[in-house]
Amino acid sequence: MGPPLTFPYYYGQEAEQYAFYRIPKLLIADERFLAISTDTKLLYGLMLDRMGLSKEQMAGR
Repeated sequence: MGPPLTFPYYYGQEAEQYAFYRIPKLLIADERFLAISTDTKLLYGLMLDRMGLSKEQMAGR
């Protein structure tokens, strides 16, 4: 086993250099969605992100 990994901490606006996809907690925690694959839940997050970008673009017109 190699040396332990260390990751730097990011503060304030430094953290904004990374993009994140939002996936509703309900899809992860609710028993009704246990049968849905994690790939499907990730795809939902990707599509939700694209919808938000499209909405921003339409608002800018």
